Amino acid sequence: MLPNSPPPGYAAPLAAEDHPDLLRGDPDYMLTLARGLHVIRAFGTRLHPQTAAELSRRACLPRAVVQRCLHTLILLGIAEKQGRLYVLTPRILGLGYAYFSSTPLVSLAQPVLEELSATINETCALAIMEGHEMLYLARSEVHRLLATSMGLGSRLPAYCTSIGRALLAQLSEPALARYFAAVDLRRHTEFTLVDETQLRAELARSAEQGYAMVDQELVLNVRAISVPLRSASGQVCGAVNVSVLADRVPMRRLSEDFLPPLRQAVERIREFLAA
Repeated sequence: MLPNSPPPGYAAPLAAEDHPDLLRGDPDYMLTLARGLHVIRAFGTRLHPQTAAELSRRACLPRAVVQRCLHTLILLGIAEKQGRLYVLTPRILGLGYAYFSSTPLVSLAQPVLEELSATINETCALAIMEGHEMLYLARSEVHRLLATSMGLGSRLPAYCTSIGRALLAQLSEPALARYFAAVDLRRHTEFTLVDETQLRAELARSAEQGYAMVDQELVLNVRAISVPLRSASGQVCGAVNVSVLADRVPMRRLSEDFLPPLRQAVERIREFLAA
């Protein structure tokens, strides 16, 4: 596995609070639509076709319900069946494009990320918090750090990534308590922090200093630094990071050499959003 590649087959279970059946008491709520979207989300970041049973486990829905949803998605051209396995088709990209084409954040941030990457000769990315994970919105890749490219919409766990930590550090105590009550803190490397007390201390440090650093906690030989991005109103709307190879860049250089240009890039994006 190459450095900074997500764990093989990484696809976290969907959050319990997002379960489609929770709102079925609302008379205007379309349970069938909610279940279909939940099945689409259950495909997650898996790189291979999945069986109905696998999707049923990830979506926490009865297999019969998942199979009906899959049948409908196939008829609509959004999914296709390969023997016992199911995959999404390129038509699903239209759903994501509707978001990316309607928000200025990605279009404003991408050229700034590319300029930052060219300046420091490292890989940079912009992500937001979505559920219990960080979700990539933009990326400028200089060095191939990933076994598979983390493109738009790719997800990684928040607690062991620098962007995730930068965003978690901005949460209120009630929101942070809900996060820790729901998330599965599992070890990805020997360096992964999985103790809530230690993680809270790291988040408090990140909130105080205004940036987060993670050293080889998701996969070995990659470390990163992230700075939260605030909108014109002061609300945190994402975070930008710089990722480097640990055997090439010592930790001290992250804060000494890369933090200043990273903060300048984040400020430029913020000014663009405010314009």
